Amino acid sequence: MFLKKEFTEEAMIAGCVANDRKAQEYLYKLYFQPIWTMCMRYIKNEADAMDILNDGFLKVFLKIDKYENKGNLEGWIRRVVYNTLVDHIRKNQKYTRFMVFEECDAPFKDQANSNLFEEDLMKEIDSLPKTTKDVFKLYAIEGYNHSEIAEMLEMSEGTSRWYLSEARKKLKEKLNNNIESRLNAK
Repeated sequence: MFLKKEFTEEAMIAGCVANDRKAQEYLYKLYFQPIWTMCMRYIKNEADAMDILNDGFLKVFLKIDKYENKGNLEGWIRRVVYNTLVDHIRKNQKYTRFMVFEECDAPFKDQANSNLFEEDLMKEIDSLPKTTKDVFKLYAIEGYNHSEIAEMLEMSEGTSRWYLSEARKKLKEKLNNNIESRLNAK
């Protein structure tokens, strides 16, 4: 989608705070695609994903006056919409959520065999060392890329990639041990 540059980020935010429909439309179109992609990672039904996206953007417009120009505007929007998504999932228990692993984790995903629910995974993630856990959550759960994570956590992109690799390695080990103990208990 190609947008004509009508607003600077500051002018767009100020326009949204003032309830200017053109500024709101510009912000919506500017961030629609990455937010849509994030919603579709968690909700496979397009109609539900669109409802969540639109509810999330409504919250963005209602709360944009609270944005403090700290960090990345897209990251702030992602967080607001992600929280809307989580609220939707909690409210509508028809969704059973599993952690999304990339293709490089395919053998691990097969081993886990979808026996671990979100609570089990989150418990294992929360047991990781702080920075490793933070990088993993930002990348795998919230959908930030390594350059955004590096900026937020004041590290290089390479360091962010290393922490993600460490998190995957440790999680794989922990979850394999969990699976083995479950199999041995039978």
